[in-house]
Amino acid sequence: MPLLDLNKLTLGLSKTWVGYLRDWDRTLRSASHPETTRYNYLLAAAQLARYLGEYSPDPDADDAAADPCSVTRAHIEFFQAWMIETRSGATALNKHKGLQQFFKWLMVDEEDIDRSPMERVKQPKPQKRLIPIIRDDDTKKVLDTCKGKSFTQLRDEAIIRLLYNTGGRLSEIGNLILEDID
Repeated sequence: MPLLDLNKLTLGLSKTWVGYLRDWDRTLRSASHPETTRYNYLLAAAQLARYLGEYSPDPDADDAAADPCSVTRAHIEFFQAWMIETRSGATALNKHKGLQQFFKWLMVDEEDIDRSPMERVKQPKPQKRLIPIIRDDDTKKVLDTCKGKSFTQLRDEAIIRLLYNTGGRLSEIGNLILEDID
């Protein structure tokens, strides 16, 4: 089953939004954009349209919910802040990039807007998440599962100790060969 179902993606949107999204999808397909890219771009625009119709605090959002040519910078910034609050900064950044492409297409290819509402909208900065470090007592429990003198047990203990003590990546340690060791 394909990832991109345009009918499902645009369900409940105004005819104007649906028409633009269908045309944009045609343009993206003709430029050989992968289905996942097309899906993410179209999803960002469809989510903006739904947001404008259902959640936007802006009283002028009804016009924009009916026609993407009425979307303003303020609508985008409200949407972006809402994405950060309800999803994450990384998701908001993804939507920002998709919307940049949509409004660029609307301005350059379709010539239906003179200026992109994305023009001075700042990209959201995703928060960096720290990856939790395994505690010493948990590492001891893992090492205890390798106790023994067999080749497999000694190998497994060596691999775990390499990972734990060096901070090497799994791929780096997994691809080590004898010539790599000094």
